[in-house]
Amino acid sequence: MGGAKRLRYCVNNEWKESKTTKYMPVTNSSTGEVMAEAPCCTVEEVNSAVAAARDAFPGWSSKPIQQRTEVMFRFRTLLEAHLEELTLSVSMELGKNIEEARGDIIKVMEVVEMACGAPILMQGDALMNVSTGHDTVMYREPIGVFAGIVPFNFPAMIPFGWMIPLCITLGNTFVLKAASLTPQTSMRVLELLIEAGMPKGVVNLVTCSRNEVELLLKHPDVRGISYVGSTSVGLHIYSTAAAHGKRVQALCEAKNHGLVLRDAALERSALGIINSTFGCAGMRCMALPALCVEEACADEFISHLVKFAKARKVGCAYHPDTELGPVVSAEHKASVIDWINKGVEEGAELILDGRNLVVPGFENGHFVGATIFDHVKPGMTVGDCEIFGPVTAIKRVKDFEEGLAIMNASRFANGSCIFTQNGYYAREFVHRTHGGMVGVNVGIPVPVSYFPFAGHKDSFFGDLHVMGRDGVAFYTESKCVTSRWFSEEDKKETTISTWEGTISRK
Repeated sequence: MGGAKRLRYCVNNEWKESKTTKYMPVTNSSTGEVMAEAPCCTVEEVNSAVAAARDAFPGWSSKPIQQRTEVMFRFRTLLEAHLEELTLSVSMELGKNIEEARGDIIKVMEVVEMACGAPILMQGDALMNVSTGHDTVMYREPIGVFAGIVPFNFPAMIPFGWMIPLCITLGNTFVLKAASLTPQTSMRVLELLIEAGMPKGVVNLVTCSRNEVELLLKHPDVRGISYVGSTSVGLHIYSTAAAHGKRVQALCEAKNHGLVLRDAALERSALGIINSTFGCAGMRCMALPALCVEEACADEFISHLVKFAKARKVGCAYHPDTELGPVVSAEHKASVIDWINKGVEEGAELILDGRNLVVPGFENGHFVGATIFDHVKPGMTVGDCEIFGPVTAIKRVKDFEEGLAIMNASRFANGSCIFTQNGYYAREFVHRTHGGMVGVNVGIPVPVSYFPFAGHKDSFFGDLHVMGRDGVAFYTESKCVTSRWFSEEDKKETTISTWEGTISRK
């Protein structure tokens, strides 16, 4: 790692050398080569980022909202101009193929476009004459400093899509704890935001360990936390930050299930599911890694699934014809393989094995091939826990009711999908599924930014989700102002109106 570039952290729009002695490797996922080292920022450096955001808040929040949206308009233009550069960055450090990496950046642009509508999104409500002579207006106001704690799998979309555009355009300031495995994309996007005219201190970036993150959960100057990651950590963040009076949205693990009925368009459904379950090498919380398949069509459906899985081109992430790239790191590859081994030990039937995949010329890359388990039974952890890799578990069921019951028994409820041509079952599924984001013949039911990313159960802790109206409400607080103005005649009155009735004035 001696020749790897040492990355910096950003406070007040200045990139600074950390005083830490601990650095974390950032690898090219396709080659295994260490490209850079991210600093484990010190306590003082993390505190300095919060202080910068705190000091920037009064000036930034007092700017007319049109000036804040102008920064977003310029930012959107820069993102488009640097789309291919950012796409390559995501592909190299994470392992997404080019098309998937480009989608990561495009999703940022989508939410930035929504944030450009902040003058409308931030409008409150008003009612004249709520009581005789009284008018009430509700305003939405920014709150203060927010902190974002993000995972490795969407280094652009999650921090600069789900969190920062709405947060800062609505008048708040932000401290980003970037993912240590994939920090370079986030750093480059922040450079573009600074170039767009963002004032000093509005967004600050650090990389650090969990020890330093703990400061953000308790820091008196941090008003809210937005987190994406594992459920165990999310529950800790939610509990700790909420206990310290902060707003929290914690988006956590998933084990999304699909239900395939006998009347589905089986070949077409299998093709869509392949993209869902193996896209991004399975490293996304809206993957579809578990399938309840009606027994009457299971053999035919699985034959299509295996055929399409074997046909996917595996290779270097940033080669244009690659369909399935590597996972993010050697450690993550080892974790996925351990899960496959566990599935075999539990008795699931391994019908497609991706453990021993080698890509010629990229022997040190972090590759795991498409893997499919059949006959996964209730209680097998390979079918119940999030693996976060290109692994699919098939659970054969006798009918719609058994499939829905198995799906709803999961402690996770991020997304759920049904594949059928039967309108009755589709409607029943939408009504009765526990999933917060539901697909009908759609394998990745991720909503566009005007709607919330709405996980349920152990997939989310908090009240307000990211994006949509939920996102606007999370980053603002309401203030209700009731006013009354007196005429000369009013001044002579000897009674006052109250909600309880009329009280004589002494």
